[in-house]
Amino acid sequence: MAGPELEDRDWQRLDKWLWCARFMRQRSDCAALVAEGAIRINRQPTDKAHAKLRIGDVLTVAIREDVKVVRVLALSARRGPAAEARGLYEEIA
Repeated sequence: MAGPELEDRDWQRLDKWLWCARFMRQRSDCAALVAEGAIRINRQPTDKAHAKLRIGDVLTVAIREDVKVVRVLALSARRGPAAEARGLYEEIA
């Protein structure tokens, strides 16, 4: 069983990563976005905020009228400045 010591090294909770990557202002908003079914991981829909996210995963994120497809480049132990957050992913056209 993977404990919290492995989180942020091998995987990260989806809602926490979205918050660290600054997709939403509050982590609770990120969890709500996931619960609404607005996120897909590697084309698979998920409504679980605790879904495990790994480097290399591709996320489809629907926020309001916008849909972004991003590849996870890094995990983050903390929510940093916007420039640092942009380094966590790359947009796929």
